[in-house]
Formats: sequence, structure tokens, C-alpha cells
Amino acid sequence: MKSVLQVQDDDDIEDGDDAIRSWIEKFQVDNIVIDFPLSRPACHDCELDCPGVHKCPVSEVQHVQKEAKDILEKDQKLQKTNPKHYERERNIDDLFDYSRDIVEKWPVEHLLSRSFKRRLKKGFIPYRNRTLDFWIWCFYHDQLLNLFKSTFDSFGNTSLMILSRFSYMKRHFPKSLNMFEANVNLILIELIRSKILLKKNIVNMSDLDIGVEARLDIIKKIENKLNIFIYDHDIEILVINPRAFDSFLLAIAGQRKLLDKIIETPKWTSPEKTKFILPYF
Repeated sequence: MKSVLQVQDDDDIEDGDDAIRSWIEKFQVDNIVIDFPLSRPACHDCELDCPGVHKCPVSEVQHVQKEAKDILEKDQKLQKTNPKHYERERNIDDLFDYSRDIVEKWPVEHLLSRSFKRRLKKGFIPYRNRTLDFWIWCFYHDQLLNLFKSTFDSFGNTSLMILSRFSYMKRHFPKSLNMFEANVNLILIELIRSKILLKKNIVNMSDLDIGVEARLDIIKKIENKLNIFIYDHDIEILVINPRAFDSFLLAIAGQRKLLDKIIETPKWTSPEKTKFILPYF
């Protein structure tokens, strides 16, 4: 399921909001993967007398704030202990190329990249960020920035209109429907990590001249490595329509969930609420 606001009214259905429910019932869908948050930041449902962001008493928020502080303090200690060595390592780190090996260095490993340090210094905002965001920053921030020129922000690209519309629609979904969240860019990173894809496959997708061929190449590689079958007609749709292509990747994440091939997130990220799927291959 990709960008619910793009769902058009069906010829036989008066309202596009009913179209998704109709598809779920028609095809007897048991599981659905969406690309926006199923959970909310800590402040959203909080009824405590708020002492302020930096004095938040919520345990998960406290944990994240402490972790971020500890990471920055360790970096500062390394810099003060041996500034010349730190500067040499900093210059080497600035030249690190994630296209060589995307798992050779996690962002949270020292030395911290300049961009990751800036991200931590901006702080964790409990009325905007979920604790899941912080975990993803620690392990994917630099890769996301390198490959997609953006980082992970649960609500940075999610409009109130989407959240409100989905909140309405899901009340009409079957009670037995399982809903999960996934992120297309993280799925692509894990596909690179597993050697199914190369960095150039991702770069080529954004090229107007060869974007279609790049998507076809990616689909064929996934089809071959994961031993799945896709009809030629469906491949044509996935290749031509970028939104359909993204939905295909979300479906792959859902399949990995059913196969129990997912990366477990820590308890403090509230996985029972986020229902976030991060597959491995």
C-alpha cells in the first residue's frame, strides 16, 4: 500500500476511501504494509504535566536522550584526549565511501560522521520523533544521506491529511487485518547490504533517461535472488510506475516478515506499537 491519497475512485465504487476496503475484501488480504507511521510520538497521547523536552519522564524518551548524550560525550572525549590523532581520523572518515561496503561502518561507530553529529546535536524531539527514529539514525543515517540525500524522519514527509484519512479508513478495515510499517529506502539499503543490488542500481533509478531500465534491473535481480515469480504484465506496471515499484518493495518486506527474516528492533523502540518491518535478505 503506497500513498493512500493517490487512490482514485473506482468505476464501481463511489468513494476512493471505499476502494481500498473493497480490494482488501475482494482479494481476502490478511496483511498490509504501509509506508507511513502506525504509531505516534511519545507526546501525542501523553497526559502528564509536562516538565519540558529535556526533563521528559517517559522512560523510552529518557533512554534515547541518554544514549545520544553518551555518544556525543564519547566523541568529545576522543577529541580531547588526542586532538591530532582525532583530526587525522576525522579526515579519513570524511573520505569514507559507503559504495565500497555499506555495512563496513555504522553511523554510531566512532569516529562519528559530521552529519551524524549534527543530527544528534539537533536533539531528539518527543513531540515529533519516535524512539524508532533514533535507532534508525544510529544504524542508517549516513547510508540514507549518501544514497538518498535524506535521513529518516517519521513525520517529516507525512502530512496530517494522510494520517487523518488513514485513521478514518482503517476503522472500516476487517478486524483480522494485520498492518505493518516499512520504509522503501531502508529496504533498498538492506538489498545492497546482502549483495543483491549495487549502489549504482539505486543511483540509476533517479536518472530520467534510464530510470525505467534501472527499476527493471532491480526487479529482475530480486526475482532471481529471492526465487519469486512475477507475471510479465505486472513487471511492466512496476517498471513504468514508480509508486507501484515502491509498493512492490513494501510487499517484499511483508513477505520477509512472514518468513521471519526481519531485523529485530530494541524494546525501547516500542515494536509492538510501530509494527515496523526491517527485512534482511
